[in-house]
Amino acid sequence: MHECLRSVVSQDCPKPHPPRGCYVHGGVGTGKTMLMDIFYSHVKNPRKKRLHFNTFLLDVHRRIHRLKQSLPKRSPGELTMRDPIFPVAMEIGAETCLLCLDEFQVTDVASAMILKQLFKGLFTCGVVLVATSNRPPEELYKNGLQRAAFVPFIDVLKEHCCIVRLDTGLDYRKREMEPAGKLYYTSSELNAEVAVNTLFHELASRQNDVTKPRVLSVQGREVTLNRTCGTIADCTFHELCECPLGASDYLEIARHFDTVIIRNVPRLKVALKDQARRLITLIDILYDQKVRVVVLAEAPLYHLFDGGSMSGEEERDRLMLDELGLTNEAWKRLMLFTAEEEIFALQRTLSRLTEMQTKQYWIQVEQRQM
Repeated sequence: MHECLRSVVSQDCPKPHPPRGCYVHGGVGTGKTMLMDIFYSHVKNPRKKRLHFNTFLLDVHRRIHRLKQSLPKRSPGELTMRDPIFPVAMEIGAETCLLCLDEFQVTDVASAMILKQLFKGLFTCGVVLVATSNRPPEELYKNGLQRAAFVPFIDVLKEHCCIVRLDTGLDYRKREMEPAGKLYYTSSELNAEVAVNTLFHELASRQNDVTKPRVLSVQGREVTLNRTCGTIADCTFHELCECPLGASDYLEIARHFDTVIIRNVPRLKVALKDQARRLITLIDILYDQKVRVVVLAEAPLYHLFDGGSMSGEEERDRLMLDELGLTNEAWKRLMLFTAEEEIFALQRTLSRLTEMQTKQYWIQVEQRQM
């Protein structure tokens, strides 16, 4: 890996034949993100970007939307669709020669089709990709709908990136590290809510502000957090994960707050998979942006995600696929794909929440604010 990346560090400007990038994959907590961040910190070229994959996709969608808005409307009878994806790739390529993406993943057919075209364009523009992922390239979008159309991208990825497996079987986030204090509470603990209230007041006392609701503007929408004080947000699971919020909302929260309290987190059964996905996205973004997190939950951390009946969800998905005219085989593949991706994501969430309770993580938050 070192030799593969060393040539990227020395690049002062993009060359006609750029060096190969690097795609690092392995289990949760094996040090992939840490290695990428060390590498990124040593790159002197200012035309570099380091993003979480969710943030990158949001930026791509914004660019595509903006470009579509600027294109002239099709004239009557015109059948040609103007493809905005390659121009977006050229736009990104003009700004960036090194793109570092954390948690590379493909979880839906729309993203799969966009990424296939986008990265062909980026590589054509000479962009060098360094990425981390829980999956090897061959398993990206595994069992996803219309995967056959995505598969050629895997060969393109291998052509432009060294593939490195980093997997010792150990989750280093679970190693013994000094805790920052008690930051994860269960509702069954004596006076747990009182302890969280006390922690909020202690943190709020250091702020030059009063406790009040806060309204954030996100892409023309309003997101209301009912209890905040300066850079501290005291939220409920309902506010953050049961309302229709997404990555762009969580990024805005991370931009305004350095500490987020999440109260009343239920034991997440399969029937609450939409809420579980939102919590996964929320923790991914707060971790990536180095935001401190305090949790008050129904169950201990490693018992937070539970099983349960899926009959209602399955019936809803079956009806949706029937309306789309998809086969029963497509339904089976969709269920398998969704389950596998969620298992990876849930493991990552638990691992990150473990690290987020350590003194080392809270020190990183303070260093990032300096």
